[in-house]
Amino acid sequence: MTTNPTDQHDTPFTGQVAVVTGAASGIGEAIAIHLAERGARIAGVDIAPALADSVAALPGEGHLALTANIADAGEASAAIDRVVAELGTPQVLVNSAGIGRFAPGEDLSEKEWSSTLAVNLSGAFFMTQAAGRAMLAAGYGRVVTLASQAAGIGLPEHAAYSASKAGVLGFTRVLAVEWASRGVTVNAVSPTIADTALAREIWVGEKGESARSLIPAGRFVTPSEIASLVAFLAGRDAAMITGEDVRIDGGRSVI
Repeated sequence: MTTNPTDQHDTPFTGQVAVVTGAASGIGEAIAIHLAERGARIAGVDIAPALADSVAALPGEGHLALTANIADAGEASAAIDRVVAELGTPQVLVNSAGIGRFAPGEDLSEKEWSSTLAVNLSGAFFMTQAAGRAMLAAGYGRVVTLASQAAGIGLPEHAAYSASKAGVLGFTRVLAVEWASRGVTVNAVSPTIADTALAREIWVGEKGESARSLIPAGRFVTPSEIASLVAFLAGRDAAMITGEDVRIDGGRSVI
């Protein structure tokens, strides 16, 4: 039996606006593609020069590329204002933008600590706050933020990164409680190492094999697998899921 490509089950985000940070590459780009394939108009937010090309290549029409430093509250708010003005009130926000600065705790510099928390924690909160205001006014919204397995387990040289992702889980739970009765859900997704181009450069040789050996599933998670999980949490069927940290780590955090 063939499937009608216009069936609502295949395009559950038709008519919706989805803001995706970090949309220029990696996991964010995979999420933007996944949601666009299912009918969403994407507002991609990033500081990378590749953003314009990535958004232009998305399936469908009516997408928007926004260059913004989300670690600045004013720029985050202005980005959401542009989305509302040009595409309409967003129904979905996916906070995927993030950076990693890794060093032993005794060697981690103030700049590395501050920049990691500025993007991964403050940036995610500023975008959630700005989009959340619009969603609350409309009475509907879905916020999904990329956290990490590093928020729940101790990983060497991850002090700043782990702190930033643990902070994401903290504000996710608080906003979920505050917004649940007003139609807006707030969740987090915690992947293990993702099989991106950047990861394939970092996790090579013995280092990569050692990391894989700690994952019961025996491999890294793919960006498309993360995108599928994000899309479920961003959909209407996930209305009763809020304040959760959904791990997609092949069992890494339970051993």
